[in-house]
Amino acid sequence: MPYCVVAYDIPDDRRRLRLSRVLWGMLDRVQKSVFEGELEERRVDRLEERIRRVVEAREDAIRIYLLCPACRRRIRSIGPLPLREDPDVWVI
Repeated sequence: MPYCVVAYDIPDDRRRLRLSRVLWGMLDRVQKSVFEGELEERRVDRLEERIRRVVEAREDAIRIYLLCPACRRRIRSIGPLPLREDPDVWVI
């Protein structure tokens, strides 16, 4: 399953909020304008469709990176937000 990273730069507050809500439902926020997490390939396609409905292509910049497991292991993080791993056990 690919690891998906979405980064964006959107000048309009309303569109930026709408996009963050779309992303929040599928990925984890790791910075103000960066979301990431594991997604099945078909869900990545669906996410891209939803992003395209929200943004204005002439004004907004969105990057979607799909990382393989080997590439994901090479991610380096500095600061208080460590990369999230899927836990083996969920406590509810």
